[in-house]
Amino acid sequence: MSLELQGSTAPVFHEALSFLLRDHVKIMEDRKSLHRFLAKSQNGLPPRRMKDSYIEVLLPLGSQPELREKYLTVQNTVRFGRILEDLDSLGVLICYTHTKIHSTKMSPLSIVTALVDRIDMCKKNLSPEQDIKFSGHVSWVGKTSMEVKIKMFQLHDNEYDPVLEATFVMVARDSENKGPAFVNPLIPEGPEEEELFRKGELNKGKRIVFDSTSLLKMAPSAEERTTIHEMFLSTLDSKTASFRSRVLPPNAVWMENSKLKSLEICHPQERNIFNRIFGGFLMRKAYELAWATACSFGGSRPFVVAVDDIMFQKPVEVGSLLFLSSQVCFTQGNYIQVRVHSEVASLDNKEHTTTNIFHFTFMSEKDVPLVFPRTYGESMLYLDGQRHFNSMDLPMTLQKDYPWSPRETALVGDQQSSETQCPGKA
Repeated sequence: MSLELQGSTAPVFHEALSFLLRDHVKIMEDRKSLHRFLAKSQNGLPPRRMKDSYIEVLLPLGSQPELREKYLTVQNTVRFGRILEDLDSLGVLICYTHTKIHSTKMSPLSIVTALVDRIDMCKKNLSPEQDIKFSGHVSWVGKTSMEVKIKMFQLHDNEYDPVLEATFVMVARDSENKGPAFVNPLIPEGPEEEELFRKGELNKGKRIVFDSTSLLKMAPSAEERTTIHEMFLSTLDSKTASFRSRVLPPNAVWMENSKLKSLEICHPQERNIFNRIFGGFLMRKAYELAWATACSFGGSRPFVVAVDDIMFQKPVEVGSLLFLSSQVCFTQGNYIQVRVHSEVASLDNKEHTTTNIFHFTFMSEKDVPLVFPRTYGESMLYLDGQRHFNSMDLPMTLQKDYPWSPRETALVGDQQSSETQCPGKA
């Protein structure tokens, strides 16, 4: 049956969706009975160790060609958007392992992704013909939130080389996803785990400071104001004594000309048990649009270097129209900082609501043009992009095909391993 998504057909569309939602209603009814397993306070939950939540997962690209097809790019590399989906799913699984209640088969908690704090890459290309391994564990715990550290490796010459390190922040909700729920406390064992826990606490503080100094709340610093003013002066036409006559400097692009947009219809295929769209799916779509934006802007194939500060502000309901807008907001050398704004609109209500902001750092094969803001709003986007880029603390060696020497590190607890981590990414 063909169905046009117009205002007059919206009721028909909702009727067509109703049978898909029946399973969702039944699941939610079953989950109501799990409320009795929720703790009244964190003190009522047994403490856990980092190794209690430790998980290793193998992605057998080398031995399963049918699986390889799902991850393959046209450049014969691995789709990073698919990896983002896997990282999100693994982060949720790790948190469910940390909070597992042995007296019930189904967890009374609803674990949702609150933030992708940071993803640091230490390998430029991934082979679609070699196995990939993920490992991770809970590294810090608040009352209702958990920080998760995940590492990814790929098999090379019979050894697993480091590919990336990721930090996610997950929050626990009650069985119906209506309110916060307490999670098991975490007890670090030994100096390494104590340092991980301390860094988790520091990360929380940094996020609070970063949010409090947001350009949506506070004016730019004196240095940032000077930067914007100097950029403005460099675009004035020297032939006219006017602030309104603007001319781009050599090898520069107006920010407004660096945009790409896309639209997604949120089908039930990508929903979770709460009838909302998976966070990993949103990240994949945002990344793919950001990659296309960086590719179009730089004129060559870009490589993702870092992902940071992906905040999940609002859930995306099934049936929503998902609007993604991608824009280059800062460049330096051969680096491209891309910001993706995500918003949704329902078929009943045309009002748009922001759901996510994504930040991606790419490296181009060659130097890219400078990007210049024309308006005050674009100037704030430029400064925000500059802040995110500077927060990455990217080593200059990234410009030379990631020539880092892996260094060995022990896994958490008493699990010893020769696995490695991205140097400089503590």
